[in-house]
Amino acid sequence: MLRWALIFFVLALLAALFGFGGVAGAAAGIAQILFFVFLVLLVIAAIGHVARGRSPI
Repeated sequence: MLRWALIFFVLALLAALFGFGGVAGAAAGIAQILFFVFLVLLVIAAIGHVARGRSPI
């Protein structure tokens, strides 16, 4: 999922570079949503590991 967030981020940067404002905004919005979903899943997984007595690393 982090890979998709990075792909949409790069797409947003390229679209902004070439002047496609609508496409850049949409891609940046998707990248931001995916990034925050990834962070939430990461925190949930870390809490699950700690709750089971394992180290999160």
